[in-house]
Amino acid sequence: MKQQLPDTVEIKYCLGGLAPDTDQPMPEEMQINIRDTWRSIQKEIPGTKFNFDFWDQCQPRRSTYPACRAVIAARLQDAEEEMNSAIQQAYYCHGQNPSDNDTLIQCARRTGLDIKQFTKDFYSTQLAELFRQEMLFCQTLQVYSYPSLVLQHQQKNYPINIDYTHPDLILKDILNIISTP
Repeated sequence: MKQQLPDTVEIKYCLGGLAPDTDQPMPEEMQINIRDTWRSIQKEIPGTKFNFDFWDQCQPRRSTYPACRAVIAARLQDAEEEMNSAIQQAYYCHGQNPSDNDTLIQCARRTGLDIKQFTKDFYSTQLAELFRQEMLFCQTLQVYSYPSLVLQHQQKNYPINIDYTHPDLILKDILNIISTP
Protein backbone atom coordinates (compact mmCIF):
# COMPACT_ATOMS: atom_id res chain seq x y z
CA MET A 1 0.00 0.00 0.00
CA LYS A 2 2.88 2.41 0.71
CA GLN A 3 3.78 2.33 -2.98
CA GLN A 4 0.33 3.66 -3.84
CA LEU A 5 0.65 6.75 -1.68
CA PRO A 6 1.54 10.05 -3.34
CA ASP A 7 5.13 11.22 -2.95
CA THR A 8 3.85 14.05 -0.76
CA VAL A 9 2.94 11.56 1.99
CA GLU A 10 5.87 10.90 4.30
CA ILE A 11 5.73 7.81 6.50
CA LYS A 12 7.17 8.09 9.98
CA TYR A 13 7.09 5.20 12.42
CA CYS A 14 6.66 6.12 16.07
CA LEU A 15 7.08 3.83 19.02
CA GLY A 16 4.78 4.55 21.91
CA GLY A 17 6.12 2.01 24.37
CA LEU A 18 2.92 0.42 25.68
CA ALA A 19 4.52 -1.76 28.41
CA PRO A 20 7.61 -0.76 30.43
CA ASP A 21 10.58 -2.95 31.29
CA THR A 22 9.83 -5.76 33.71
CA ASP A 23 11.07 -9.19 34.67
CA GLN A 24 7.67 -10.13 36.08
CA PRO A 25 5.77 -12.88 34.26
CA MET A 26 2.79 -11.79 32.22
CA PRO A 27 -0.41 -12.41 34.18
CA GLU A 28 -2.15 -15.65 33.17
CA GLU A 29 -5.36 -13.83 32.22
CA MET A 30 -3.42 -11.57 29.82
CA GLN A 31 -1.70 -14.61 28.28
CA ILE A 32 -5.08 -16.22 27.66
CA ASN A 33 -6.45 -13.02 26.12
CA ILE A 34 -3.48 -12.67 23.77
CA ARG A 35 -3.66 -16.33 22.71
CA ASP A 36 -7.37 -15.85 22.00
CA THR A 37 -6.57 -12.72 19.98
CA TRP A 38 -4.02 -14.68 17.94
CA ARG A 39 -6.65 -17.35 17.22
CA SER A 40 -9.13 -14.68 16.11
CA ILE A 41 -6.57 -13.04 13.84
CA GLN A 42 -5.73 -16.41 12.23
CA LYS A 43 -9.42 -16.93 11.46
CA GLU A 44 -10.02 -13.40 10.14
CA ILE A 45 -6.86 -12.80 8.11
CA PRO A 46 -6.11 -15.57 5.60
CA GLY A 47 -2.54 -16.85 5.64
CA THR A 48 -1.72 -15.49 9.09
CA LYS A 49 -0.01 -18.04 11.33
CA PHE A 50 1.21 -17.80 14.91
CA ASN A 51 3.58 -20.14 16.73
CA PHE A 52 1.64 -20.99 19.87
CA ASP A 53 4.70 -22.83 21.26
CA PHE A 54 5.80 -19.40 22.48
CA TRP A 55 3.42 -19.69 25.43
CA ASP A 56 4.95 -22.97 26.61
CA GLN A 57 8.60 -22.43 25.66
CA CYS A 58 9.09 -18.84 26.86
CA GLN A 59 8.55 -16.87 30.02
CA PRO A 60 6.04 -14.32 28.63
CA ARG A 61 6.46 -10.82 30.06
CA ARG A 62 4.41 -7.72 29.36
CA SER A 63 7.40 -5.62 28.32
CA THR A 64 7.52 -3.93 24.92
CA TYR A 65 10.17 -1.30 25.71
CA PRO A 66 13.12 -3.56 24.76
CA ALA A 67 11.67 -4.20 21.28
CA CYS A 68 10.98 -0.48 20.86
CA ARG A 69 14.58 0.36 21.77
CA ALA A 70 15.79 -2.28 19.31
CA VAL A 71 13.78 -0.73 16.48
CA ILE A 72 15.20 2.70 17.28
CA ALA A 73 18.74 1.29 17.40
CA ALA A 74 18.11 -0.28 13.99
CA ARG A 75 16.70 3.03 12.72
CA LEU A 76 20.10 4.58 13.50
CA GLN A 77 21.49 2.14 10.91
CA ASP A 78 18.65 2.79 8.43
CA ALA A 79 17.10 -0.62 9.05
CA GLU A 80 13.97 0.21 11.05
CA GLU A 81 11.48 -1.70 8.89
CA GLU A 82 13.78 -4.70 8.60
CA MET A 83 14.22 -4.87 12.37
CA ASN A 84 10.51 -4.50 12.99
CA SER A 85 9.88 -7.40 10.61
CA ALA A 86 12.62 -9.51 12.22
CA ILE A 87 11.13 -8.97 15.69
CA GLN A 88 7.66 -9.92 14.49
CA GLN A 89 9.01 -13.07 12.81
CA ALA A 90 10.94 -14.03 15.95
CA TYR A 91 7.88 -13.56 18.16
CA TYR A 92 4.95 -14.71 16.07
CA CYS A 93 6.59 -17.38 13.90
CA HIS A 94 9.61 -18.67 15.83
CA GLY A 95 8.26 -18.45 19.37
CA GLN A 96 11.10 -16.24 20.63
CA ASN A 97 10.54 -13.68 23.36
CA PRO A 98 10.79 -10.07 22.07
CA SER A 99 11.14 -8.90 25.69
CA ASP A 100 14.55 -10.63 25.88
CA ASN A 101 17.57 -8.60 24.85
CA ASP A 102 19.26 -11.75 23.47
CA THR A 103 16.33 -12.28 21.08
CA LEU A 104 16.61 -8.68 19.88
CA ILE A 105 20.35 -8.95 19.33
CA GLN A 106 19.73 -12.14 17.30
CA CYS A 107 17.18 -10.20 15.24
CA ALA A 108 19.74 -7.44 14.66
CA ARG A 109 22.26 -10.05 13.52
CA ARG A 110 19.72 -11.64 11.13
CA THR A 111 18.93 -8.18 9.79
CA GLY A 112 22.60 -7.66 8.96
CA LEU A 113 23.18 -4.80 11.35
CA ASP A 114 26.57 -3.87 12.78
CA ILE A 115 26.10 -5.76 16.06
CA LYS A 116 28.74 -3.85 17.97
CA GLN A 117 27.11 -0.52 17.05
CA PHE A 118 23.61 -1.89 17.58
CA THR A 119 24.47 -3.11 21.08
CA LYS A 120 26.18 0.16 21.97
CA ASP A 121 23.16 2.16 20.77
CA PHE A 122 20.61 -0.22 22.31
CA TYR A 123 22.03 0.25 25.81
CA SER A 124 22.86 3.96 25.50
CA THR A 125 21.28 6.80 27.45
CA GLN A 126 20.99 8.73 24.16
CA LEU A 127 18.73 6.05 22.72
CA ALA A 128 16.69 5.95 25.92
CA GLU A 129 16.15 9.70 25.50
CA LEU A 130 15.13 9.29 21.84
CA PHE A 131 12.62 6.67 22.92
CA ARG A 132 11.26 8.90 25.70
CA GLN A 133 10.77 11.74 23.22
CA GLU A 134 9.04 9.40 20.79
CA MET A 135 6.62 8.21 23.46
CA LEU A 136 5.81 11.83 24.28
CA PHE A 137 5.18 12.54 20.60
CA CYS A 138 2.73 9.61 20.42
CA GLN A 139 0.91 11.09 23.40
CA THR A 140 0.57 14.44 21.58
CA LEU A 141 -1.06 12.50 18.74
CA GLN A 142 -3.37 10.90 21.32
CA VAL A 143 -2.21 7.43 20.30
CA TYR A 144 -2.60 4.89 23.08
CA SER A 145 -3.00 1.60 21.21
CA TYR A 146 -0.59 -0.02 18.82
CA PRO A 147 -0.40 -0.28 15.96
CA SER A 148 -2.19 2.96 15.14
CA LEU A 149 -2.18 5.12 12.06
CA VAL A 150 -2.40 8.91 12.18
CA LEU A 151 -2.27 11.19 9.17
CA GLN A 152 -0.95 14.67 9.81
CA HIS A 153 -2.29 17.00 7.14
CA GLN A 154 -2.53 20.77 7.12
CA GLN A 155 -1.55 20.96 10.79
CA LYS A 156 -4.30 18.56 11.85
CA ASN A 157 -4.16 14.95 13.02
CA TYR A 158 -6.51 12.39 11.50
CA PRO A 159 -6.75 8.92 13.06
CA ILE A 160 -7.04 6.32 10.29
CA ASN A 161 -8.83 3.03 10.91
CA ILE A 162 -6.62 0.05 10.21
CA ASP A 163 -8.29 -2.76 8.28
CA TYR A 164 -5.82 -5.55 7.58
CA THR A 165 -8.24 -7.39 5.31
CA HIS A 166 -9.09 -4.30 3.24
CA PRO A 167 -5.99 -2.08 2.92
CA ASP A 168 -7.68 -0.31 0.01
CA LEU A 169 -10.01 1.31 2.58
CA ILE A 170 -7.02 2.72 4.44
CA LEU A 171 -5.64 4.14 1.21
CA LYS A 172 -9.04 5.59 0.32
CA ASP A 173 -9.31 7.34 3.71
CA ILE A 174 -5.85 8.85 3.33
CA LEU A 175 -6.46 10.01 -0.23
CA ASN A 176 -9.80 11.55 0.75
CA ILE A 177 -8.18 13.57 3.51
CA ILE A 178 -5.23 14.86 1.48
CA SER A 179 -7.43 15.76 -1.48
CA THR A 180 -9.79 17.88 0.62
CA PRO A 181 -8.85 21.57 0.49
